[in-house]
Amino acid sequence: MSDLFSNPLEIETGAAPVFSVIWLHGLGADCNDFKDLPNMLDFPSGLPVRFILPNAPERPITLNGGMIMRGWYDLTGMEIVKQEDVAGLSEAAGIVESLVRREEGRGISRSRIVVGGFSQGGAVALHYGFGCEEPLGGIVGLSTYLPLSGTFPESAEKGAIPTPVFLAHGLFDPVLVLALGESSRQVLEDNGCDVSWHTYPMPHTVTPEEVRDLSAWLNARVWPGDN
Repeated sequence: MSDLFSNPLEIETGAAPVFSVIWLHGLGADCNDFKDLPNMLDFPSGLPVRFILPNAPERPITLNGGMIMRGWYDLTGMEIVKQEDVAGLSEAAGIVESLVRREEGRGISRSRIVVGGFSQGGAVALHYGFGCEEPLGGIVGLSTYLPLSGTFPESAEKGAIPTPVFLAHGLFDPVLVLALGESSRQVLEDNGCDVSWHTYPMPHTVTPEEVRDLSAWLNARVWPGDN
């Protein structure tokens, strides 16, 4: 698995980054899917941020007839919250943890690290972020859901609860329906999480309006905290 975190795509918005964003792509995509994200976001002038975009492992995906593709974990059927791939989620969280530790080794504290992603990548971001003993700078989940939500009250680390979360979902998402995102939001809020929730008239995709709202959230909740 060395190629996953030893050589992820890295993009820096300036010299000597003071924040890091670890961004996870969706099922069947790769690290290039969001390579334009740094250019899409509106940063404070002169703020240097390092974006780390790893590739998921290649694995057979049961839902897709066993076809091998990049996926953070297996999906067994359309009922996403049933028979979840606990081992795959744990493996994915381990990959993210390795990337976070590497950023710490480069002088970026956890409070300055944002973990986010789209669809399956966002699910891993939520699963990993609330399994941390210390809060991250932020968690971002676009068009996604909270894995293993039924055990969240018992499994979530209390130290992670203060981590600010940005969740966005399409009103017409045919892949991960809106109700799945809404129920995930409810579980997080019921357990005291700080959730910023946004919906857009879109399918399973990303829109400019969504990116603008994410930029505003990052500028208000994440960047100023330690800058």
